[in-house]
Amino acid sequence: MPSKKIITVFGATGAQGGGLARAILLDSNSPFGVRAVTRDKNSDKAKELAQLGAEVVVADIDDRSAVENALKGAYGAFFVTFFWAHFSPEKEKAEAAIFAEAAKQANLKHTIWSTLEDTREYVPLTDQRMPTLNGQYKVPHFDGKGESDKLFTAAGIPTTFLLASFYWDNFIYFGSGPKRGEDGKLALTLPIGDSKMAGIAAEDIGKCAYGIFKKGTEMVGRRIGVAGEQLTGNGMAGALSNALGEPVVYNKISAETFRGFGFPSADDLGNMFQFYDEFEKELNKTRDVDFSRQLNPNLMNFAQWLQKYASRIPL
Repeated sequence: MPSKKIITVFGATGAQGGGLARAILLDSNSPFGVRAVTRDKNSDKAKELAQLGAEVVVADIDDRSAVENALKGAYGAFFVTFFWAHFSPEKEKAEAAIFAEAAKQANLKHTIWSTLEDTREYVPLTDQRMPTLNGQYKVPHFDGKGESDKLFTAAGIPTTFLLASFYWDNFIYFGSGPKRGEDGKLALTLPIGDSKMAGIAAEDIGKCAYGIFKKGTEMVGRRIGVAGEQLTGNGMAGALSNALGEPVVYNKISAETFRGFGFPSADDLGNMFQFYDEFEKELNKTRDVDFSRQLNPNLMNFAQWLQKYASRIPL
């Protein structure tokens, strides 16, 4: 049997990379093998990947030599950064530069860079409809990734640019789910107006990435947005009502109000939701649900995700 083509998966114990690694490892007919990159090979998730057949290697994505070593002999790679570990677009851009330089040196045949829009191409810094943050960004956790796209293009790396959607898992882990008011009723509070916002199960992002690798180099140079469904605030509230067995109302607030909530990155997220609202048509055109399902036939819509995970949403 010919040896499998190695995909080096960064963030292999995280949501996106973990989804990709498991999708490959659980497919007994996969042409690919997994080299799972982690900072801690003794973590439960790293051990689970090793048991499934992954080669687990330790590397810090801030360390160029470690990244280069993780890419040696690989066919391809999945590159992802995690803004919420440090809240720094500058750090993300530095990490992306290391990825691009190392990928060029490794002569990879196909890479996926997990990116997002650079919102400043839609809302210039001079546009006062949303505040400028850190002096140079509108949505910092989007803009650093989007700005870094050109690093891969300029280096001539065969790259597919993968754009995720709002994680429904944020309702479980990020405090974004329905909250019970003083009247005892549940409300989903979001500043997305009446627009449809693309959303996805975190585990499905990696499965879609696997679909991209399986399609091969025909996907090089393309920007592929993935989503499980596009829903209004009322649509999400209705689905939550059905899943939770009690009414959930959509509490439509302004982005300005959301930015004023005062928790870490409330301004960043407020701007993000405003971006989803005001550029609904453009963002949803990129995040094609039908094509996402071609990449991942088991793609979940919101109701299916809730059937699986609603019990984990803290109320």
